[in-house]
Amino acid sequence: MGYAQELLRRMSGFSNFAISFSIICILAGGITSLQLGFSAVGGAAAGIVWPLGVGLCLLVALCMAQIASAFPTAGGLYHWSSLLGGRGWGWATAWLNLGGLIFVTAAVNVGAYGLFTTFIGPMIGIDPAKLTVTHQMIGVSLILASQALLNHFGIRAVTLLTDFSGYLIFTVALILTGAMWFFAPTRDVGRLFTFTNFSGEAGGGVWPAHGNTWTMLLLGLMWPIYTITGYDASAHTSEETHDAAVNVPKGILRSVYISGLFGWAMVSAFVIAMPSLVDGAKQGPGVFAWLMDAVLPGPLGNMLWIGIVAANYLCGLACVTSTSRMVFAFSRDGGLPFSGVLRTVSPKWKTPVVAIWTTAVLGVASTLYAPAYSTLTAACVIFLYISYVMPTAAGFFSLGKTWTKTGPFNLGPVLFKALAVISVAFVGVLVWIGVQPPNDLALGALTGAVIVLPVAWWAGVRKVFKGPPVLSIARDPVG
Repeated sequence: MGYAQELLRRMSGFSNFAISFSIICILAGGITSLQLGFSAVGGAAAGIVWPLGVGLCLLVALCMAQIASAFPTAGGLYHWSSLLGGRGWGWATAWLNLGGLIFVTAAVNVGAYGLFTTFIGPMIGIDPAKLTVTHQMIGVSLILASQALLNHFGIRAVTLLTDFSGYLIFTVALILTGAMWFFAPTRDVGRLFTFTNFSGEAGGGVWPAHGNTWTMLLLGLMWPIYTITGYDASAHTSEETHDAAVNVPKGILRSVYISGLFGWAMVSAFVIAMPSLVDGAKQGPGVFAWLMDAVLPGPLGNMLWIGIVAANYLCGLACVTSTSRMVFAFSRDGGLPFSGVLRTVSPKWKTPVVAIWTTAVLGVASTLYAPAYSTLTAACVIFLYISYVMPTAAGFFSLGKTWTKTGPFNLGPVLFKALAVISVAFVGVLVWIGVQPPNDLALGALTGAVIVLPVAWWAGVRKVFKGPPVLSIARDPVG
């Protein structure tokens, strides 16, 4: 691929899976974004909307896995788009992916802060009701600083923690699901297939009032799709993974379908365990805390709370790892301002230290732009999923022409192109979902990117940005 091996190739196939599984983290989005689905269509958000959203995400992941198998580099989506669609397409993909990664890092840590203050806060004398946006900014800053420190001192520590995170998510999710089912006051499975419009005041004001059930179904998709986000981390850590052409596509796909299946069981248990769906919907963003107080008070609930908070913190840690590798990869090709500094690798720790700390700073900055959790989730979904399908779109046109070299994971040209069309169409709908009120700031960020990126490219970036060092590797040597 034209690069020296600067990063430490330490990660096994399981570790590569675990970092994406940790970022997806059903104990993060599945819990902190519960209201985005439930306050849209009620119980059907778990029984119908969740598997629908996971299935659509899996189609995107299948296309990503084929490309990752062919081009296993730390740049991930950026390299793929450059190789398959040209320098400009790759450059735009990199910026959108980077924006999404920064937003998701912020969103996860804002969610972790919220869970920490809700549960741990009262134990140490903090009243969550008295906390302000300033407190949130300070708290998120401290969380990000600690995650940056762990990343700074080597991939070994991060790998151990993300491996542990994988086991922690499995364990806590299984116990939480079982406990919700066992202690549920009722076990009405029919709730999972009943659509109820909880928009407006009925759903705690999470979504403005809409009369159309189909509109609410689409808005409810934000819950599973935000949760099943971040599996590109397996691609970003390719250069730190053994046998990357095989293990990276496996990591991408396993993280999606395992998270989706375990998550489906877990969120279905949430809906079944609720004492009242109407009362639960009125809680809005506080619906999960209300559910835990109602169904699992006492020592077991406390232990699960601790596991949930820890899993959310480790999810944020994995986000910092993934984002910093993207910053590093884009910088070594001169794609970012101050690239010479941002691509610096510590000779002692073999980590991109400047990229790591820059990621932490940008994560804090994004919470200043959009302090609301729902806006951060919408922005990260829009930016990430657009970047996810940009190399797929380029691959649709180049497969069999300029792209003739495939990796061990290969769908075949017919299936790949069919899934590519569906994936791009799905993301088009997703963009519409993500810019609906109250997420107006997400629309502002997207509009800014759509205007600024083409102007910057044609104003001069195209003359100085050379892209990856090898732009013909999509062909076989004899091609």
